[in-house]
Formats: sequence, C-alpha cells, structure tokens
Amino acid sequence: MKALGMWERVLIALIVAVYLVFGLGIEGFLSPYAIADSTTNISEKALIALAMALLVIAGEIDLSIAATMALCSLAMGSAMQAGAGLPVMLLAAAGTGLACGALNGWLVTRWRLPAIVVTIGTLSLYRGLALVVLGDQAITGYPEALSTLGNGTLGDLLGVPALIVPIEFVVMTVMAVAVGLFLHRTVHGRRVYAIGANATASRFSGIAVDRYRFGLFMFAGLMAALAAVLLTGRIGSTRPNLALGWELDAVTIVILGGVAIEGGRGSIVGTVLAAVLLGCFTFALGMLNVSGIVMSMIVGALLVVSMVLPKLVPKLRKAHA
Repeated sequence: MKALGMWERVLIALIVAVYLVFGLGIEGFLSPYAIADSTTNISEKALIALAMALLVIAGEIDLSIAATMALCSLAMGSAMQAGAGLPVMLLAAAGTGLACGALNGWLVTRWRLPAIVVTIGTLSLYRGLALVVLGDQAITGYPEALSTLGNGTLGDLLGVPALIVPIEFVVMTVMAVAVGLFLHRTVHGRRVYAIGANATASRFSGIAVDRYRFGLFMFAGLMAALAAVLLTGRIGSTRPNLALGWELDAVTIVILGGVAIEGGRGSIVGTVLAAVLLGCFTFALGMLNVSGIVMSMIVGALLVVSMVLPKLVPKLRKAHA
C-alpha cells in the first residue's frame, strides 16, 4: 500500500489527541476494556463505510445502506421465526442485502438515474418495509451463537480470557485489509479510480463501467448485511429503527477519510482512520453523557468541515505563497 499521505497523518494525530485529551479527563477511558468497548462504535459503521468509500471513489453513492441493514435484520428475524437455523438466517440476510444492492445498481446503470436520487428513494422504501412489517414491535430470542458474534471476543473463541479483542473488530479489520488490497493492489481497483475520475474516458478505454458500478452497489448491500448481522447480534433484537441515521455517519467517515466526493480519489487507510476517529470521539462523548441529538449535530458539523477543508487549504497555501 502507498505510504501514508498528509491527511492520513493528520487523522492519526487527531486520534492520538482524542485519546490523550479524554484519557486525562475521563477516568477509565484508556483502560483496555474501555478501548475494546469503544470498537463497537467503530466496527459496524466502518463496514458500511468501506463499501461507501468504493462507491464514492467510483463517482456513486448509496444513501440507502443503513435502511438496507434494517431490512437484512428483518429477513434474518423472519427466517428465525419460521424455524430456520443460524446458517439459513445468515443466508437470508445476505440474500436481502444483495437484492437491495442489485435494485439500486439496476436503477442506476440500466435507467441512467442519479444514484443520490435512487438511493434516497430506496432508503424510504427499505425503511418503510421494515416499519410496515414490524410496526412498533421487535423480534427477539436470537440464538446464542449470534450474540457471540456481536458481543464476543477472540478470547471467547480461543478459550483465552485475557484476549479481549472483540470479534466485530476482527471482522472489520479483515474486511478493511481485503477491500484495501482490492482497491490499491489490483487492476480492478485502478479501474474503480478511473471510473470515478472520468467515466466516459473509461468506457472508451474498454472498461465495463456499468458492470463495475452494479457490482459495487451489490457489494454495498452485502456489507450492509454483514453489519446488520453483527449489530443484531450485539443488541439482541430486530427493530424498524435499527441503524437509523447511519448513512450520515458512513458518508461522514468517507469524506473525513479523504475520499473526494466528486470521485476518483481516496484511500481505504484514510477511511478506516476516520472510522476510528469518529468512533473513539463519540464513545468519549457517550461516557460524558452527551445526548444523541448533540452527537448528531457534531457528526453533521464534521461532515461540513471535512468537505470544506480540502477546498480551503489550497486557497490558504496560495494566499501565503
């Protein structure tokens, strides 16, 4: 992978600053158990942010990804209520995610509709389906194995109690490495960059632009399913408001990670660092009993700042040159 760029170094410095400042101000914030617990604020959102990063680099976006999570969780819960075992439940979630991604991709590539408009529509569709089916009810009673995926640690799997690294964080790390290798080390990854930089030129170069875009939307659906499985296992229930508003967090992570909103530029390292930064920061705010509304305001402010900074810094450099 390429050496860390300037923005990745800035993100690392900000992560260190957050841990130092809150570590001094909040008792127990730097304890191993608190740090391990903070990864629950990172892992599931980072999974959907990885898929979002690929889409944005390719010049697309999926604002329905969090609603897809709710629908995948509903599919899993419905399969359980029908008497299915865990493997079938996982397949139901994965199949639902792929179907949601395929619908988004089909509308964008076949009918040439703007992805932002399509996915705003499917966001309402997917979330609405979950609300209609569940109403104000929740599906509970999931098997212990699913809870272990969402709440367990490597120590639980390996029989080493001292190993407190959460399974969720391991899954996220493995997927981040896989996506990073795909994007930065393969021909397909270079084509994703090319599509985002200039889709028309990419078509004339022989790249199957629509096929890549369609595949990225399906991958987004699959990552939403994986995140839904982990989140459902962690909270132990399926609710219609599951992952509500997470699309904003995913976009914020992607843009804060240095991915250009116009496409063609960005890195997975930056995306992961941004997920860690946002996760540890919001975890610290949670320990300070900051309300969810205030956290949403902060996330929105971070999104605005992360879009303005790349435009502002070059202008400041020119002014001082």
